[in-house]
Amino acid sequence: MSVARRSPAARRRKARTFAAGLFRAALLAATLVAAAAGPARAQPLRSDEVSVGTGTAGALTVLSSIDPVEMGELLEHWRARYPDIKLTYRHKNSLDIYSDVVECNEARPCPDLAWSSAMDLQIKLVNDGYAARHEPAAAAVLPPWAVWRNEAFGVTAEPIVLVYNKMRVPPEDVPRTHADFIRLLREKGAAYRGKIAAYDPERSGTGYLFWNSDVRITADTWQLVRALGRTAPKLYSFAHTMLDRVSDGDQLFAYNTISSYARARAREEPAIGVVAFEDYTLVMTRIALIPKQAPHPEQAHLFLDFLLSREGQEDLARRAFGTVRLDMPPPAEGGADPARLRPIHVGPELLAYQDQSRRRIFFREWRKALEGQ
Repeated sequence: MSVARRSPAARRRKARTFAAGLFRAALLAATLVAAAAGPARAQPLRSDEVSVGTGTAGALTVLSSIDPVEMGELLEHWRARYPDIKLTYRHKNSLDIYSDVVECNEARPCPDLAWSSAMDLQIKLVNDGYAARHEPAAAAVLPPWAVWRNEAFGVTAEPIVLVYNKMRVPPEDVPRTHADFIRLLREKGAAYRGKIAAYDPERSGTGYLFWNSDVRITADTWQLVRALGRTAPKLYSFAHTMLDRVSDGDQLFAYNTISSYARARAREEPAIGVVAFEDYTLVMTRIALIPKQAPHPEQAHLFLDFLLSREGQEDLARRAFGTVRLDMPPPAEGGADPARLRPIHVGPELLAYQDQSRRRIFFREWRKALEGQ
C-alpha cells in the first residue's frame, strides 16, 4: 500500500502548528510554575487566545489579526510592566474584528482595543463614530501618515515585497523595479506561464487595497496587470498560501506580499527570496483603535501607549513587523532606499476603497487588463 507524501510546504505547516502548540504549552507550564510564586504569566485559554496578568488591578480584551504566537515576547513585556492587569489577547480575522466593534451589546461585549490589518475597515469604524480619542504619549515621534484624528493609529510599518524562489529563478531574472518586472513578464512570459502568484483583489480585501494603492502611485500598474495576464497567473486570497506555493516551486514569484510574513518564512526556508522594489515600495500598517464602548478604557489607553512605546515597537520590529516611530530606524528591505517607501496613509482616503461604484469601476478595469485589453 502506498502512502501519500506531504509536500515540503505541508511538512513545514505541520511543523509550525506543532511549534505553536509547544509555545502555548510552554506558556501554560510557566503559568503553573508562577502561580504560587508571583504574577501570572501568559496563559493559553484557547488555540486563538492568550491571557497574561493577575487581574487584581483591572482587565482588558484585545482583538487582533496577528496570531498570538507572534506576540509572545510583547505580551510578556507588557505583563512585566503591568503584572496586575489581566490582558486577554484574542486572534480573529479582520471582518470579525470589525463586526465585534459594530455589533457589540450586553450579550456580545465590546473589545477594549481592536487591532487589524484591514486598514479601510478600521478607518470606516473611525468615520462612523465607533472609535474613542486617544492622546498618545509618543505623539511627538509618530509620523502624520500613521495617525488620524487621534482615533486611529498605525502601529506597524510593513513593506510590501516581491517573493521569488531562489532555487528556480536565475539571478538575472530577479527584478529590482516594477518596470523590470513588467519587462520580465513581457519578454519571458512563456517561461513563467502559470508560475506567477498574486492577490486576487476580487476575493481579498488586502489584495484590493494593495492593487489600488499601486494604481494611485502610477498608472503603469495597468501595464503590469496586462503583462501579468499573459502569463496565466494564479490568484490567491491568502499570503501564506502564496508563500507555500513559491517555496514548493509550484509558483516562482509572488507579487505584493507582506514583508513580515515573507521575512519570517525566509528565515526558515532557503528557497524563499525577498525583493523590495527600488522605484517605490508600498508600506502597510496594522491599525489600532479603542472602541467608544470599550468596557475598560483606562487599561486600553495604557496598552495602546505600550504598543507605540519604544519597548513595544522594538518587540514588533524583532518579529519583522517594523516600527512607525520617527526616532527609530525605518523598515529596511533588501537595501531599499527609505526615501522610496510609500506608506499607505491612515486617513479618510481609505474610505474610497469602500465606495461601491469605485469598486465596480476598478474590477471592470482589472478584468479588462488581465484579459489583455
